[in-house]
Amino acid sequence: MKVKTRDKILHTSLALFNSLGEPNVTTLLISDELDISPGNLYYHFKNKGDIVSELFDAYEHELLDLLNVPEDVVIDLDQLGIFLHLLFEAVARYRFLYQDLVNVLSRYDTLQSHFRKLLKKKELAFLTLCNSLKNQEVMSISESELNSLCHQLNLTLCYWVSFDSLYHMNDRDAVNPGRGVYQMMNLLAPFLEDEEREQVQALSRDYF
Repeated sequence: MKVKTRDKILHTSLALFNSLGEPNVTTLLISDELDISPGNLYYHFKNKGDIVSELFDAYEHELLDLLNVPEDVVIDLDQLGIFLHLLFEAVARYRFLYQDLVNVLSRYDTLQSHFRKLLKKKELAFLTLCNSLKNQEVMSISESELNSLCHQLNLTLCYWVSFDSLYHMNDRDAVNPGRGVYQMMNLLAPFLEDEEREQVQALSRDYF
């Protein structure tokens, strides 16, 4: 099936934003990469901001789908690992948003409220999942510790792209979702019962 020009523009823009950083990519560079005229690009998108906005919409839709965790969910550690991996994969796919997060959001202020809502949804999802482990008596944690842990999980996810890119700058596999899952699992480990702690440490080694 022939790929539509609009979809090609979005796909190419995402790849360029991720590899070069969104501020360093112009509409001219995008049109050159696609070998189309700037006028053809502007027929589909008035400016770069429209491209960024549509890519963010796709990311937001994907993440909200993932973060829609039922309050009564019963989850085991293997399922938690899969959830975290999917979460880090989504962030990695749209990593240009996180590579220079404050700068991107300051220039596209219409995205700010949406991103704040995503932050709250992430924290709520972490809280729900940890409460599931707590209710199954595999996690021992006070309410204040739980709130702090979920905040730390959210913070780790939010700034993981920047840290992983810098820490593994010469690694061809920079921004590896498995390393993010490893960090998350090890944040959870101290609050788990002995058997589950051993299980999560084995899981985290596999992801690493």
